[in-house]
Amino acid sequence: MKVELNPNHHHQDQGTETEMCRTIEVVAGGVVLSPAKQVAGADDCADDLFIPPLNFSMVDNGIFRSGFPESANFSFLQTLGLRSIICLCPEPYPEANVEFLKSNGIKLFQFGIEGYKEPFVNIPEDTIREALKVVLDVRNHPVLIHCKRGKHRTGCLVGCLRKLQRWCLTSVFDEYQRFAAAKARVADQRFMEMFDVSSLKHLPMPFSCSKR
Repeated sequence: MKVELNPNHHHQDQGTETEMCRTIEVVAGGVVLSPAKQVAGADDCADDLFIPPLNFSMVDNGIFRSGFPESANFSFLQTLGLRSIICLCPEPYPEANVEFLKSNGIKLFQFGIEGYKEPFVNIPEDTIREALKVVLDVRNHPVLIHCKRGKHRTGCLVGCLRKLQRWCLTSVFDEYQRFAAAKARVADQRFMEMFDVSSLKHLPMPFSCSKR
């Protein structure tokens, strides 16, 4: 299912993406979160704190990754000047997060991938491929990629991006394991190893493609 509030958005695939991605076009000046809502229950000084989301990191120029952002992270995210967020979780986006997107003119691309546990891991290759197209489109930058913890689903998407950047598999796996730690999954690494990037090589690469 795809929910797009701006039907004239002209650079998305209207075919396979219809079933695997929900997008929300938000407009600055919509509903503005007050500081009290963003830091409800916190000390007064919390307004001045910039707290990054769980497992936050920079992937490349204009591309970031993290776990699911909470309201305490909104002030930090504002400093990134995000144009879009890629959410890899299937659950409805929280209302507080939607309001944050509206007030900051950020577009949400939601690719619902279930958070399975081994041995029942099922990573949909077509969905990862469509998400990569969003990542590669510089018009969506700066972009934040996130799932629940910023480990497995986000790690797989970033790992496939690294293959496009011609990283060797050892470096791809090292980066994945840095975030997944003790929760690293053999199935995820097998998926990244087998993922075919050939159909994406024709797309512009607006960031570094150095070999690692």
